[in-house]
Amino acid sequence: MSMLDLAFVRANLPLVEEKLRARGADPAAILGNFVEVDENRRAAITASEILRASQKKISEQVGQAKRTGTDATALMQESTAIKEKIEALAAGVEALDTALRTILEQIPNLPNDSVPVGKSEADNQPIKKWGTIPTFAFTPKPHWELGEALGILDFERAAKISGARFVVHFGQGARLERALANFMLDLHTGAHGYTEVLPPNMVNSKSLYGTGQLPKFAADLFRCEDGEPFVPGQYRENDHWLIPTAEVPVTNLYRDETLEQLPISLCAYTPCYRSEAGSYGKDVRGMIRQHQFQKVELVKFTKPEDSYAEHEKLTSDAEAVLEKLGLPYRRMLLCTADMGFSSAKTYDLEVWLPGQGLYREISSCSNFESFQARRANIRYRPAGAKKSELVHTLNGSGLAVGRTYLAILENYQQADGTIRIPDALVPYMNGETMITKQGV
Repeated sequence: MSMLDLAFVRANLPLVEEKLRARGADPAAILGNFVEVDENRRAAITASEILRASQKKISEQVGQAKRTGTDATALMQESTAIKEKIEALAAGVEALDTALRTILEQIPNLPNDSVPVGKSEADNQPIKKWGTIPTFAFTPKPHWELGEALGILDFERAAKISGARFVVHFGQGARLERALANFMLDLHTGAHGYTEVLPPNMVNSKSLYGTGQLPKFAADLFRCEDGEPFVPGQYRENDHWLIPTAEVPVTNLYRDETLEQLPISLCAYTPCYRSEAGSYGKDVRGMIRQHQFQKVELVKFTKPEDSYAEHEKLTSDAEAVLEKLGLPYRRMLLCTADMGFSSAKTYDLEVWLPGQGLYREISSCSNFESFQARRANIRYRPAGAKKSELVHTLNGSGLAVGRTYLAILENYQQADGTIRIPDALVPYMNGETMITKQGV
């Protein structure tokens, strides 16, 4: 029914309220009249069960009366009255179920105890720094100036054909995007042991509910007009949305399944589509906030007792991409107020961008514990056990290709505006070592 187990919320309401406050949320605004709705629902179910028992007893009496030739009219009338009461209670329970589900759907995942309590991103904790921030004998330029001057990025033509927040790649720039994706996939499927999967780029609302994008973040998504309008609480299998991340289709591969072998480690390269609702006026220059971008995603399904060790491994796998490309970065442990809705614990990897003089997120690596698995009904059966359990799901970008691209442009820029290609990418760039001005 929900992201968090109803019985858990009921039995641990003070803890849930405490964790919501730690996230910077108002428990009253999210939980509303949870206690009243829950009590009324349970009372209606109990009353219905009592009436059913009475109805069964009366049915036996009616049968006995008919066998003995006794008038059963009064008993039958009483049975009919009870039936009507049961039907009314059933309708009430259904309405209360909907109200309860609506409340539970608004509750974010509860932060793991290892997550620092904070009020904003300023309270995120640096865990690790890697690499040396490059120095230049000239003033470094941002990627949009570099790319446009080289003729490998064209924002104006992209706006002509698609609108704002799109880009066209040309020549060596287009090859660099492809090279990065192939390099990342080869690294993760080789040294890191992930299985590559190529999922659909369109998913149904049931899938988006499973990973936590719906109903809360519908405005951040692109929905195809090929079905009935989306209604919160109605998650169908025959409507279509463009994926915001490969996390959605890859995690939902095992929706409503019971797995036998864990862990499962998958990686996928897909385009991602985001409306960027609420980001008006932010990062309007360059490739930071695009409606369409490419990403290599890492997804894991693990046993609960292994998930935090696997979280560390997944994060290290994403870091390996940056290290092999020689891109300076830092790992940040997000505080309670800065975590995503579905996450129990998140590390952000932030790459240094000298053209902008700041660190930018290039990957978020999260452990969702059983939050997504409960919504998507993904379970596993421990060896020798009769009862199945919920898996833990994890994912992280390994990496966002566009942001890796722009990080290379800014970190490997030369005084003449050309870009040196990192050694690890040279084989993927047909042996070329520099990006020079393109003629189109």
